[in-house]
Amino acid sequence: MPAGSKEILHYHKKSVQFFYILAGEATFEIEAEIFKAGANTGSFIKPGEQHKISNNSDKDLEFIVVSSPPSHSDRIDLQEAGSETRNPEEG
Repeated sequence: MPAGSKEILHYHKKSVQFFYILAGEATFEIEAEIFKAGANTGSFIKPGEQHKISNNSDKDLEFIVVSSPPSHSDRIDLQEAGSETRNPEEG
């Protein structure tokens, strides 16, 4: 995820997600709680939890996200997309 980029707040009806940070520092917002996660840490997101990931640093963020069941048709966006918005699930 490029430096300075972020996705929009959203949730999944059925999908459970796990984000594992490989390099860099992620800023997560999950159910209005904001926290940072560095390399070799992870964050678990339950179905229905409103969340987004941001890269507020000046370096690229590398992570793996696992969704079960697949989340591509299960995503409900809560904000309109803007020029700074990026969905990491779509590449």
